[in-house]
Amino acid sequence: MLNKLRLLTPGPTPLPEEVRLALAKDMIHHRKQDFVRVMERIQPGLQYLFGTAQQVLPLTCSGTGAMHAAVTNLFAPGEKVLVVEGGKFGERWREIAHAHGLVVTSLVQENGVAVSAGDVRAALQADPELRGVLVQASETSTGVLHPVHELAAVTRGINVLLVVDGISAVGISPCPMDAWGIDCLLTGSQKGLMLPPGLALLAMSERAWDKVRSVGSTNFYFNLLAERDKSLNHQTLFTSPVNLLQGLSVSLDLFREQTLEAVYAKQWALTSMARAGAVSLGLELLARTHFTWGLTSIRLPAGIDGGEVLKVAAQRCGVVMAGGQGELKKCVVRLGHMGHVDWADVLAGLHALQVGLHAAGGYCATNTYMEDAVRAYEEALRDGCPEMRDKEQA
Repeated sequence: MLNKLRLLTPGPTPLPEEVRLALAKDMIHHRKQDFVRVMERIQPGLQYLFGTAQQVLPLTCSGTGAMHAAVTNLFAPGEKVLVVEGGKFGERWREIAHAHGLVVTSLVQENGVAVSAGDVRAALQADPELRGVLVQASETSTGVLHPVHELAAVTRGINVLLVVDGISAVGISPCPMDAWGIDCLLTGSQKGLMLPPGLALLAMSERAWDKVRSVGSTNFYFNLLAERDKSLNHQTLFTSPVNLLQGLSVSLDLFREQTLEAVYAKQWALTSMARAGAVSLGLELLARTHFTWGLTSIRLPAGIDGGEVLKVAAQRCGVVMAGGQGELKKCVVRLGHMGHVDWADVLAGLHALQVGLHAAGGYCATNTYMEDAVRAYEEALRDGCPEMRDKEQA
């Protein structure tokens, strides 16, 4: 008997039925009134999702394309930026900045460790010519959640722009752009937004737009000032991924109906569940304190081949998870639980992890890992995230 396929990766993620149906609609023309109506519908939903009064721009590209657009529009070649390198996607910020001719100072973090606001402040004070901080909200390669709120408190009020890759954070964990003082926030469609890949979204603060104007665009395709002018008229600069935008309209409706607070509560509970189950299996978590809410990075015991664990999990249980990247490639399993995923999917992931671990020569520390996971899930739903609870009580 074939197993139901469960996609528990850091992206792409499963699609709700409502979104799949929207993607299957008849094609419409991207320069006609039907498309204008779609764009009119999605903008308020995007502003709600991003937590901003600014225009949120849809871009026809991957999340990496939005990262490239941000760097090339906000900074002129020769300017200095600070890059937080906490994994493969922090490295990507550095590579994009170098390709654009920027001078990069890197804050390299140990795997599983978040950057501190104090280290960022010290780096900016050491070099007053730095004009930007480039960071991931969620470093998907390691499962670390960087303290973006604290970093924004450092950059707000000084001549430094905070540019945040929220590709695996927007719609997953709190990242309110205006309230926190983020200057540029971007994301991709295939993670928390519950869409196929191919669409990116980007928003900027007023001071970021002032910087874009001062730099002057030399980017033909990612000309964000021209893209913003089009967006204000419910259009896009070039041909749009029409079906993805129709799907986005439905996805945004789901966020509104559920409320972001309820979505965050669910994501926090799923994260607590996955972490408790992995620990009950006798496994070590890569990110011990500042951890993303969209996936759990789990270290495998010495001598266990992560590739074999993933292969068995997929073939025997129908659960597709991801391995580590770079030096973590075969020693880490990344269990994704972002977007259209529920508690039963996470339990299936933990079971598949146990089956794969056993087949690869590992062991299960307890036989109660499912019960432990469910208990953690129920407690997290009841008690909420400690950090969010503390802010509400303050």
